[in-house]
Amino acid sequence: MKIAEKQNIIFQWFFWQFFEMPKNILKAWRNFLLFNLNYFSIALLLKTFFSPWRKYKLGYPRGFRFSKYLEVFFSNLISRVLGALVRIVLIIAGLLAQVFIIFAGAIIFFGWIVLPFLLVAGFLFGIRLIA
Repeated sequence: MKIAEKQNIIFQWFFWQFFEMPKNILKAWRNFLLFNLNYFSIALLLKTFFSPWRKYKLGYPRGFRFSKYLEVFFSNLISRVLGALVRIVLIIAGLLAQVFIIFAGAIIFFGWIVLPFLLVAGFLFGIRLIA
């Protein structure tokens, strides 16, 4: 910014428009992407994919009763399947949000770069319509 302060206002605007702000937009875009990964905890959801949902897990009883063992086994299995299904939904939602952030950031970034050219083109088109 010290170099830009010694220049005239046109060069200061050019530096701000095409160097300073795109760098800030890219930083903000990166922060949004990292926040989304952290918010949905995609890495943690993948690590604990088959863990029981909400840690609902029954312990096996003392003694041997086949029906109780079967009941606990299927109860724990259902809890793990439910946990996997919920985690799948959350992972998909997080990845869809990530894709949306990627596209929105690209549109904003390239829109910022193209905006001055669209302004000049619109001004010239308006003059051509008047004349």
